Amino acid sequence: QVQLVESGGGLVQAGGSLRLSCAASILTFSTANMGWFRQAPGKEREFVSGLTWTGASTYYADSVKGRFTISRDNAKNTVYLQMNSLKPEDTAVYYCATDRRGRIAWQPKTLASYTDWGQGTQVTVSL
Repeated sequence: QVQLVESGGGLVQAGGSLRLSCAASILTFSTANMGWFRQAPGKEREFVSGLTWTGASTYYADSVKGRFTISRDNAKNTVYLQMNSLKPEDTAVYYCATDRRGRIAWQPKTLASYTDWGQGTQVTVSL
């Protein structure tokens, strides 16, 4: 059974940084595409960042480009999201997701492209 466990969320002041981690219990983690989404109260879940299983390609929402960095450590079955220069509008529950099949046709910004989801971790950015 696939399990994704996010950690690293919390309360931070605007301009601060957080690093989210997602520990994945996936036998094929090294060939799984990974992504981060977020959902603010009253809003739809939205794409934040994605990373191919090779690590060669990364994708970012325009709203986080230049501030957030996605990375992975296959030895630890973990994907990270380094978040810098945080803004109040970054406040949301952040979800880790995987396309554990590592499909070439994977579309990182599309929710339906992912096979499994974590439970989420809350990030709150105060003024």
